[in-house]
Amino acid sequence: MKMAIIGAGKWGQALYHAYSQNNEVVISSRNTKAIENFVSIDEALRYKYLIMAIPAQFVRDWMKENFVDHGQHILVAAKGIETSTGAFLNEVYGAYVSAERLAFISGPSFAAEVEQSLPTALMISSSNIALAQQYADALPSFIKGYVSDDVVGAEVSGAYKNVIAIAGGVCDGLGLGNNARAALISRGLVEMTRFGEAFGAKTETFLSLGGAGDLFLTASSTLSRNYRVGLGLAKGQNMDEILEALGEVAEGVPTAKALHKIATDKDIYLPIAAEVYAMIEEGKDPLESVKDLLK
Repeated sequence: MKMAIIGAGKWGQALYHAYSQNNEVVISSRNTKAIENFVSIDEALRYKYLIMAIPAQFVRDWMKENFVDHGQHILVAAKGIETSTGAFLNEVYGAYVSAERLAFISGPSFAAEVEQSLPTALMISSSNIALAQQYADALPSFIKGYVSDDVVGAEVSGAYKNVIAIAGGVCDGLGLGNNARAALISRGLVEMTRFGEAFGAKTETFLSLGGAGDLFLTASSTLSRNYRVGLGLAKGQNMDEILEALGEVAEGVPTAKALHKIATDKDIYLPIAAEVYAMIEEGKDPLESVKDLLK
């Protein structure tokens, strides 16, 4: 396949490393980077197969300002819910590209380990299974690709697990122990399944690589940016300090705000996400959040 990756952050570069093993791949981003096969945005958009690794909160503006429709197929590699509107990424991209030309990648996959060619398994979801299979088949030998038609389930789990990962970092940062972390992650899985089902997602998706698999990974490792946000909150740092030290986008922060908005509007019970929102937005003491969750 001939494809272009747009977004040259850590995840974009990891996907470039993976897909370039067996395909002709170029990479592009807003700012020029010293990467092999780096091209302009205009040139990248001429490719038939695109991989969009643009952070969720910037997608709408980027598409409005840059996208030119040449009939491309798009694999969405970001995970998140738009804070300003509560829209899922399939809705944001869907304003520019039909659903049959969209696919979404999810699953437990730290960029650093993908760049080391370590064994990984990923899920490609699309209403167009043939397209999902094309992107899955193009993966290198060290990545096992699975396909699914549950786009909403993949999107919800990919976004929601980042919020639970922040809670996981808080849990470990406070030294609450293995029992507490296991309880938090398992109840987090229940919570994000409840949320997804409210939007028509399939229950089994949350037990897949994109659901439980990604959640277990992200909520328990310092390789996770969102987990490190939780560690910072547990230390009493404010969000400005945490994000400045992080130096990267932590999608769980805006996603927590989006979940709060949606839960309020639709009256969905999301206790863990609600406490993460309170810590991030209201400066709530993490120990008070723990006490309230135990109630």
